[in-house]
Amino acid sequence: MRLPILFFVSFIVGAKAFTQPGFEYRQKLGFLLAHRGLMAHLPQAPAVASELSYIYQTKNTKPWHEAYRNPMVGGTLFFGSVGNNDILGRFTGLYGFVELPIIKYKAYRLDFRFSTGLGYTNRPFDPVLNPENVAIGSKVNALMCYALKQSLRFKQTGITLGIDMTHFSNASYQMPNLGINVPYLSLGVQRFFAQDTPKQQTTLEKPKFTYGLTAILSAKEMRPVGVGRYPVYAMSLFGRKYFGPKAGLEASVDIIYKTGLLSHPSYPNAASLDPLQIGLFLGYVQPFDRVHFIYGVGVYVRDVLRPDVPVYIRLGSRYALSKELEALVTLKTHFAKADYMELGIIYHLNR
Repeated sequence: MRLPILFFVSFIVGAKAFTQPGFEYRQKLGFLLAHRGLMAHLPQAPAVASELSYIYQTKNTKPWHEAYRNPMVGGTLFFGSVGNNDILGRFTGLYGFVELPIIKYKAYRLDFRFSTGLGYTNRPFDPVLNPENVAIGSKVNALMCYALKQSLRFKQTGITLGIDMTHFSNASYQMPNLGINVPYLSLGVQRFFAQDTPKQQTTLEKPKFTYGLTAILSAKEMRPVGVGRYPVYAMSLFGRKYFGPKAGLEASVDIIYKTGLLSHPSYPNAASLDPLQIGLFLGYVQPFDRVHFIYGVGVYVRDVLRPDVPVYIRLGSRYALSKELEALVTLKTHFAKADYMELGIIYHLNR
């Protein structure tokens, strides 16, 4: 669960030598989405939160800066409520982000922000002390935030107005895990400092086509609550094709084995190979030098027990440790229902 933070720390530290640094404070007001009928009792008050960010404005000193029209990168401290302090508690989070410009006109910018990190709540589910919290079963959770943000800059100072969607979930590591989704409106102020001296940095070269193997180890707590948490093992054979500095496609054959299905009361006669799932996956790759993100959809071609729908979604990030090795942390879901968090290593066979 710490890998999302480590990825973005590496990203931000690598950006420091060639960007204009600053701070941003945002005040956010929103509401809790009850996306399942079981959550209808949870929205009780407005969701009020604050964010303090350390930001870097990139300055055309690496190829991906120019390709993405000088995005903003940084790290954010989140603290506040999600709409029910008594049952869901107060949340604190830390995440890294990238803001990609959609419109740039003089002092005005419209950016798309995507981010990932970790969040903490002091009121998770407890069968005795907090049984009404059907959304979050653990204190530590993954945090994701997607936003559209407008900014208007006056020399070294700027004001911002944004629409955010903030998500907390533990990826089925601990039940219950319906997840928390909060849309926010935000109003903020930015302050930049003197620009750092630009320094050309070494870019990790990417071949146009690469292929290799992925090994994944995870854990998943099975529904209903009380069945237990069991290991998940997975591997993939993949091929990846880059079409330029900011786009690529990846296809893979995924082999997944969920050991918990052998102990689940719904499958009392399951054979040892019945939990084995095989899927075909296709995803869009968005590279940022050593860090890149992937979003894609897969379909099971072998799924004997069928514990979920036949289509799965994968989104997350990878970090290049060397030309051959990448570390990964991705979220595998069945639409709005989290399956498990994928933690693993990618090895490129042709580098």
